[in-house]
Amino acid sequence: MRCKISFAAFLIASTVMITACGGGEPKSDEKSAESSTTEKPADQAGTETEVHGTEVKPGDVKLETPLNAEWVTAGKGIYDMKCQSCHKLTDERVVGPGWSGVTKRREPHWIMNMITNVDMMLEKDPEAQKLLEQCLVRMPNQNISQDDARKILEFMRQNDGVK
Repeated sequence: MRCKISFAAFLIASTVMITACGGGEPKSDEKSAESSTTEKPADQAGTETEVHGTEVKPGDVKLETPLNAEWVTAGKGIYDMKCQSCHKLTDERVVGPGWSGVTKRREPHWIMNMITNVDMMLEKDPEAQKLLEQCLVRMPNQNISQDDARKILEFMRQNDGVK
């Protein structure tokens, strides 16, 4: 008798657990409602190489002297968090190239595109492709906004001696 009660309790507990934990997948009509809200329109397909959707064009970046001290400080903070593990402030190459003199060798829009749209640059820009051949490691997309990229650029300018 005791065995029958234990078996019945086991069956009831198992049934409750299976019912409570079962599924997890939305029903078919819930699935279609979800997928219709997450699908990209056809006109947006293929734009994933540009992280923020906007390429920085020549002339879009206005450099001013003296440097914006707040931007320099913010740029250093971003560098410390997202860049310094691969880039030194000297000309020493670690994983990526050193930053010394970069603002003298490259145009501001090129630097900002390399920061914000690295995938696009590595696909289309011959200079970025040469750097990839030298460094052998593709720069990861850090999801840096154009505003933050501008602050990093200001920090790079200070690193290159601009006052």
